[in-house]
Amino acid sequence: MIAVVGHPDLTVPTLVLLEEELRARLAGFARAGRTGLVRAGRGLPLAFGRAARRAGLALVTVLPSHDGVPAQLAGDDRGAAGELLMLSEQVRLLEFDPADRGACVGADESLLRTCALVLAVWDGSPSNGTDATAHLVAYARSHGVDVDVLWPQGAEHRPVPRTPG
Repeated sequence: MIAVVGHPDLTVPTLVLLEEELRARLAGFARAGRTGLVRAGRGLPLAFGRAARRAGLALVTVLPSHDGVPAQLAGDDRGAAGELLMLSEQVRLLEFDPADRGACVGADESLLRTCALVLAVWDGSPSNGTDATAHLVAYARSHGVDVDVLWPQGAEHRPVPRTPG
């Protein structure tokens, strides 16, 4: 499996750049019969899902659940999850609270352990209270998962206000 991690606050122009770069990279994996894995959400997960579909890569989307039932996602994440479900060949439920940052990081860690490759959209900045990208890169590497870091020329990230859900 191939997963993606990255900054949660990527700008729209950066997501457009990434979608094309990801599509080109994922096309080779699709020909090799690999599968993409993404935790449902807006921004990078959705760009990855769109790129996977355009590249012909099978996609598995992971939804949070509570007691075996899909959990409610916040506003923008809910719409993105709906699109990801349409792009996916398979959906998996994983027990975690999508409103709890620590639970989300733990969910990401468990997903990364199942992967052979992680594509990290990362500018090299350290993790902080809202961005665990550096931690997830280090975590994947420490578990023997190959990590390819992408940061296209002109890429930017900045805080974007969340829509209340």
